[in-house]
Amino acid sequence: QVQLVESGGGLVQAGDSLRLSCVVSGRTLSAYTMGWFRQAPGKEREFVAVVRWSDNRIYYAESLKGRFTISRDGAKNTVYLQMNSLKPEDTAVYYCAAGDLPYSSSYYYSANYNYWGQGTQVTVSS
Repeated sequence: QVQLVESGGGLVQAGDSLRLSCVVSGRTLSAYTMGWFRQAPGKEREFVAVVRWSDNRIYYAESLKGRFTISRDGAKNTVYLQMNSLKPEDTAVYYCAAGDLPYSSSYYYSANYNYWGQGTQVTVSS
């Protein structure tokens, strides 16, 4: 079993930055892929970024490249999402997810992940 706890969300103004954290516990992470997704009101859950714990390979949603950065700290069992130049359309609940995903093509789909955090709200005002 894997437990995920997100933190770091809040209310910010357009152009500001936030760093989200996801602390992972329960099992060794070497076999897992760790992802960030987001869900805005009335919309489907959307892929943001993913990092493969074993080799630190990273993938981003094309539309967020350059503004968002995912990283991990093995010593702290923590995954981060650094979000810069935030826009009102970035407003959403952000979720951390973990899964044993063998193929990179599966990283982009929330249904493939086994474990989820409770989410952290990010609100960007204009």
